[in-house]
Amino acid sequence: MLSTKKDKKKILEPGTAQNRINEGTVLKGDISSEGFFRIDGLIEGSIQTPTKVVIGRSGVILGHLKCDNADIEGRVEGTLEISGTLTIRATAQIDGEITVGKLAVEPGAVMNASCVMSDKKIKTLNTKEHAVKEKKMQDA
Repeated sequence: MLSTKKDKKKILEPGTAQNRINEGTVLKGDISSEGFFRIDGLIEGSIQTPTKVVIGRSGVILGHLKCDNADIEGRVEGTLEISGTLTIRATAQIDGEITVGKLAVEPGAVMNASCVMSDKKIKTLNTKEHAVKEKKMQDA
């Protein structure tokens, strides 16, 4: 028999999809997105998103990370600006500077960084604002 039920496709709102940088992938440059990130590859540059970033065990960021929440299992060399909670797992290694709202560190993690805790919300630009800012910087 034929079913009268229609297939209901899940509609994702902009920014709710996950961006994934797989192991073996190397990206050089600045990234701005409205969605979550899962990083298992290498990024040389900056990442900015108003959501969460997860850096897996094989993930590496050499640069700047600006987001709401972050969960780090891999390595970061650079500057972290996390307005919400930064969770540093036992396998993580961080070298640089950290500005964070809340901090959770598991035993075994390596953290060679200066850390400032702030309850002020760190403003992240949305993708359109970021593109306008980049254009102005290039024109100057």
